[in-house]
Amino acid sequence: MSLIVQKFGGSSVANAERLRNVARIITETRKQGHQVVAVLSAQGDTTDELIEKAAELNPNASKREMDMLLACGEQMSISLCAMAIQALDCQVISLTGWQAGMLTGSVYGNAWIKNIRTDRLRRELDQGKIVLVAGFQGINKYDDITTLGRGGSDTSAVALAAVLHADLCQIYTDVDGVYTADPRLVKSARKLDEITYDEMLELASLGAQVLHNRSVEMAKRYNVRLEVLSSFSGNPGTKVKEVVKNMEKTHVSGVAKDKNVARLALVGLADEPGIAFKIFSLLAKNGINVDIILQSIGRDESKDISFTVVRSDAQKARELLEENRDYIGFESIEVNDKVAKVSIVGAGMVNNPGVAARMFEALYGVGINISMISTSEIKVSVLMDERDTDRAVQAIHDKFYPEFGTVL
Repeated sequence: MSLIVQKFGGSSVANAERLRNVARIITETRKQGHQVVAVLSAQGDTTDELIEKAAELNPNASKREMDMLLACGEQMSISLCAMAIQALDCQVISLTGWQAGMLTGSVYGNAWIKNIRTDRLRRELDQGKIVLVAGFQGINKYDDITTLGRGGSDTSAVALAAVLHADLCQIYTDVDGVYTADPRLVKSARKLDEITYDEMLELASLGAQVLHNRSVEMAKRYNVRLEVLSSFSGNPGTKVKEVVKNMEKTHVSGVAKDKNVARLALVGLADEPGIAFKIFSLLAKNGINVDIILQSIGRDESKDISFTVVRSDAQKARELLEENRDYIGFESIEVNDKVAKVSIVGAGMVNNPGVAARMFEALYGVGINISMISTSEIKVSVLMDERDTDRAVQAIHDKFYPEFGTVL
């Protein structure tokens, strides 16, 4: 008997009709002879609504109390879904994160899973029950409820699949797989049958919202078989795995955009060793992550350094740098939060010269200027005016995926 972990997102459980559909998918999997652990997110906009309720009473509520509140959404989903499964005459039990043995660190609002005690889960499975687990949550050493941050339910599902040695982890969403671009933006976007962990991790980190990057990292580390599919269509999904069949033929697996970006530029820095260390060690110590970095050629014993951060960190970064102007030694600082990042990802790029050039050709063809470039073995990212983002994604996708044609 195989074990399958299934995860259902907020849109999949948004109302009674959709909960019944999820209950049907879970029970059908059980009737096929599989043991089933299903991880559920909060319904629809429940989490946002709970945040609004908290803000009405105290906009500066402690993160501990926010975790107590936000964990309620997933608990409501699992109990309602359990009732729907009971109506289908199947044995089922719902468990909160802590009841399922999810032990976390103590960073409220963004806790990391430290361990999962599987005794209760295995006992319930051995009794023939479907087990529903509240995603996004766990418990710390103080017996306080914690939440796992953005994408936490994906992470919960993959972690459970890893410790239970599940045969498959299925992530059900409102799209029927991973596409070469956002199908809501690019009508000719194609669903991929399979994609590597590394490609999926890059796409998740670059703004693709199908899977959260923490869950993909964990799946790769523990070799968890992943499948992304729709809870609505019933169509086959996209398999995420270590190696895919046509890796060398498919130079580019996807195009992603990320508008949560700001660019900072330090002008008039001394052209001497240690300047970059001063800047980026200061930001790192204050929890600010830097993405793309560009340093100009030194002239007249001075240089400029530009870099990107997430938009919400831009003001904090500016204040830190201004406070340390004398220590770093720069003439001025410029901040632009009207930029966006567009990227191509593909494991086959490393052995195929000219992929970046074709991306730049596509942008040139539609008159889009590039302000920064970042590359790796499987990724090329460019920074541009955010007003050009959608046109850029479409142009790049058309270049690598001509409509009705094959990947070049």
